[in-house]
Amino acid sequence: MSTLIIAAILGIALIVLLIAVVKLHPFLSLMIGSAVTAVIAGVPYDKSLDSFTSGVGGTVSSVGLLIALGGIIGILLTRSGGADVIVDTILQKSPQNKLGWAMALSAFVVGIPLFFEVGVVILIPIILLVARRAKMPVIALGIPALAGLSALHAFVPPHPGPLVAIDALHANLGLTLGLGLIIAIPVVIIAGPVAARWMVKMVPIMAPEEDTVKSQDAPESRPSFGEAISVILLPVVLMLAASIVDVANLKSTPWGRAIVWIGTPLEALTITTIFAIVLLAFRARWNRDTVNSIVGSSFASIAGILLIVAAGGGFKQTLVDSGIGKVIAESITQANLNPLIAGWLVAVLIRLATGSATVATVTASGIVAPLAANLNPLQLALLVLSIGAGSIFLSHVNDAGFWLVKEYFGMTVGQTFKTWSLMETILSVSGLAIVMLVSVIAPLFM
Repeated sequence: MSTLIIAAILGIALIVLLIAVVKLHPFLSLMIGSAVTAVIAGVPYDKSLDSFTSGVGGTVSSVGLLIALGGIIGILLTRSGGADVIVDTILQKSPQNKLGWAMALSAFVVGIPLFFEVGVVILIPIILLVARRAKMPVIALGIPALAGLSALHAFVPPHPGPLVAIDALHANLGLTLGLGLIIAIPVVIIAGPVAARWMVKMVPIMAPEEDTVKSQDAPESRPSFGEAISVILLPVVLMLAASIVDVANLKSTPWGRAIVWIGTPLEALTITTIFAIVLLAFRARWNRDTVNSIVGSSFASIAGILLIVAAGGGFKQTLVDSGIGKVIAESITQANLNPLIAGWLVAVLIRLATGSATVATVTASGIVAPLAANLNPLQLALLVLSIGAGSIFLSHVNDAGFWLVKEYFGMTVGQTFKTWSLMETILSVSGLAIVMLVSVIAPLFM
């Protein structure tokens, strides 16, 4: 057992070294770390990447198509001006003293179908413009928006991390989605508008001058608020409807089977993609070549995400196949830890080691899978969410998001720790606390 634990520690340490010090791409770092971990764990060197490739294939087959479709939907919303319309509408109806809350709400809505990085690129130019016009510190608006994006990235499918965890733990998608949205709301409030009030006192930086903010090109005719929001809410509605049919035991009826089919993640996102293409292309007056060009450009933006997610699945499979995951799970079980706390702790350790929330979620879900064998659907959904909470703990220098936020807001490393890193930690801890509260209260109503 000690050899396996040592293999896990050395493997994770090597991945951290390659990412943080050598500056090697996370995909290659995870691949090399997986091979080294397997060899130390006793796997023959000529088979050291077998588990990794198996994990990559399994992860791509389960979530790769969903990531691709999510990327298409995101870029259609961005290029059509739909995301801007949603944000602008919310901001127009908000008084200045409530702008932080408005940005949190905007990020929460926009972030449902968008990857974190895409949401950041969409929202930060708007944050800087609003902060300048309102003469407010950037952090007062930026932290609430980042909290909204990060919480959705951790808790709500169809984001890659939650989707992989749901698949690995065999949790109910609709139940996890519903609970994720419910839990994310108070978490965003605590880590966003509330925490931003005193973060501003530590980092009172103002927005840069006008010429440093790049304006975004918009089409001649943008979609309305209702049209843009319908693209975002359609997959959520379809997946929730399928879950309701499932819970009500109506799957055997013809219409029940149809609803369950269109509410599965792949079908729901495919339907939404087609809907978005037809609606947004019509409103923006794009021709067929323009639509195809925009759709094609989305694949370049998600290629890196897909490879990192797949490599995280490969590393997870290496830990599982070598027996390391089982040893860690047994150690946690012997410690008599609540499975929800155990899932959070494992995700925290991997997050600190690798810097990737998605890798932390993918790997942790594989490690704690044995603990999920006897859990009911509610507990399985909450386990997915506790892992998601742990996956965003203390973003630091080995996290690409740390540098993304630092550069966009023009902060020093110290200022980024006092704001972004602290916000992520508050999200993680408060997320676990609310998950534990729900685990106590929810059974009383079931």
